Formats: sequence, structure tokens, C-alpha cells
Amino acid sequence: MHLRGAVLPDGGQRDLWVVDGRLTFEPVDGAETLVTEGFLVPGLVDAHCHPGIGAAGPSTVDEAIAHAVVDRDAGTLLIRDCGQPIDTRPLQQRPDLPRMIRCGRHLALPKRYIPGLGLDLDSPDQLPEAVAEQAADGDGWVKLVGDWIDRAKGDLAPLWPDDVLAEAVKIAHAAGVRVTAHVFGEDALPGLINAGIDCLEHGTGLSPDLLTEMAHRGTALVPTLINIENFPGIAEKAGKYPAYAAHMRALHAGVTDMIASALSAGVAIYAGSDAGGMVAHGRLVDEIEALWRAGMSRTEALAAASWSAREWLGHPSLTEGAPADLLVYDTDPREDLAVLRTPRHVVLNGVVIR
Repeated sequence: MHLRGAVLPDGGQRDLWVVDGRLTFEPVDGAETLVTEGFLVPGLVDAHCHPGIGAAGPSTVDEAIAHAVVDRDAGTLLIRDCGQPIDTRPLQQRPDLPRMIRCGRHLALPKRYIPGLGLDLDSPDQLPEAVAEQAADGDGWVKLVGDWIDRAKGDLAPLWPDDVLAEAVKIAHAAGVRVTAHVFGEDALPGLINAGIDCLEHGTGLSPDLLTEMAHRGTALVPTLINIENFPGIAEKAGKYPAYAAHMRALHAGVTDMIASALSAGVAIYAGSDAGGMVAHGRLVDEIEALWRAGMSRTEALAAASWSAREWLGHPSLTEGAPADLLVYDTDPREDLAVLRTPRHVVLNGVVIR
């Protein structure tokens, strides 16, 4: 197959050929031309997505496949699953589904996360051993639950002591694995960052000082802005816990300022929809647009869900020998992000999906 168009991110007009599912810039005799104009974009990346989670909780494998198809058809060709309650290896064996980086099970404590989704440890001291087990079972990432409502306190509170976190992250890094954590509030953040964690999910309680420290350490942020839109609804249902409800409303109100501070500090931000549960699959473009509204340029927001995210996760973009995972658009999505909703073609593993 042969394609010609403006290849992002640089935007130069180039010819690409696809041979055995991979890209080459060397001409191939007899190749069928798919397009001769348009914009060729590395497949989109959802850095926080849960094909194994549905509206009612853990999905079946068949439901997870259906979720992945929805994401793929909307342009997501690489997923970091960011915690799954079921074994999604069968999805990785399907060449017609997005590539998936498995983070294993969410690591939590009893009654300190959504029931049925995480792996509940009997005590915080078990975290380092559990991290080692998940590191051996996943694809280079481990997911912690950094904070959640503590009903005895009536508000968000950390799950893990700082020294346990530091040991757990050290064990993961020794195994060549990165660590990320769900975290909403403020109190858990210093311990997570100082432990050397590689990424934070949501991060609504981040202060300018902590964001400066994240930038210094190279800690990434996946803010999942379209999920944070659910905070007022969560607060509305938390009548038994007024302090928690007020806290969630305050975190929601401050998220735009937090993103502005993150950008000013130079924190690396990537797009994640948090699809599964409260967010429907196939909404990554909504997250890209939300990042733009929060202060990123259109090109930065697209990069956070395409070529920059691919580099961060160790997957190539449109380079010699890379898997032929790309999207074709009639007009430049860097000028209008809404263009991302209507790809002319979705190409995965060198096969034209649509």
C-alpha cells in the first residue's frame, strides 16, 4: 500500500509505503495507492483507558473487545490500560484491536477503592511484594490507588505510608517497570512524588510547588479532564460525607488553574479519557479538546494523544520500520481539533479498518 500526504508532526509532504504491516520510505513496486493528499497522523494514544471496565464494573472479555473496537474506530490505536480487573491478554492477540500496554490490577486496600476493580491488600506493608508481582505480570507499568475516601475520616486520605511507597517504587524500578497512581486530593501527593513515582493520574490537588518538583523529576501527568467533570455529581451523591463532597467540588473548581500551573512548570501532560465506568469509550477526542480548552495549544493537545505520548510509552510514530498504525484526515487537525472526529481512514497493522 502507498500513501502520500503531510506527515505529522513535521507536516512535510512525504510518500509512505506499507509492507507486511510496517512502514517504509523506500518505494515499493506495484503498491496500491490509498491516498495522494491529506494529513497522516500517528495513531492516537489513550494513556488512561479501561477496556475491562464497563458501566456496571468488571467486564467480560467479549465486552472488553467491544469497548476496544469503539475506541479503535474513534482513532485510538494504542491504549495504556491503567488498571484492569480482568485478564485482557486475549485483546492483545487480536491484530484488529488497538495495541495495549497492560498495567495489571489496581493495588488498593479493603474499602478504599471501587469494589471489584482493585486487588485489596490485607495491610499497607504488603504493597512492595504486590508491586513486584504486578510488575512481573504486566507490560512495564504498575498502578496504585494513591488516595480514596476514608469513611472513618469522611474525606479523601492516602492509602500508603511514605516509606512503604518509596520501597514499592524502588522495587518496580529495579525490575525496569514504571509506576503510576490514582490520586485526587492533596495529602497523598508529596509521598507519591518523593517516592519517585513516574506518573500521576488525575492529580487535581497538585499545587504549583509540587508541579515544579514533578517537572524537575520528570514525573508525568494524565489529568483525565473529562472524568473530572463528574466530580460535582459524585459530590451530590455524598451527602453522608459533607467534607468529602465539599473537597470534590473544590478540586473540580480548581482543575483549570492546576493545568495552567502544570504547563507553566513544564510538566509533561498526556491525554487519557479514563473510559470505563463513568466515562464512555470512544471519547479520547473530547479529552484532547479539553486539554486545549485548559491551555494547551491545539498542536500540543494533539501531540499529548499521538506522537509525544507514543515516545513516552516507547512506541514509534510514522518512522521507518514502525507498525503501520495511522490516521488519514482531509484537513489539518492542528488547525481544528474537531477534524479528529472524522478520519478518512483508520489504518492498523497496515490494514485499512475504515
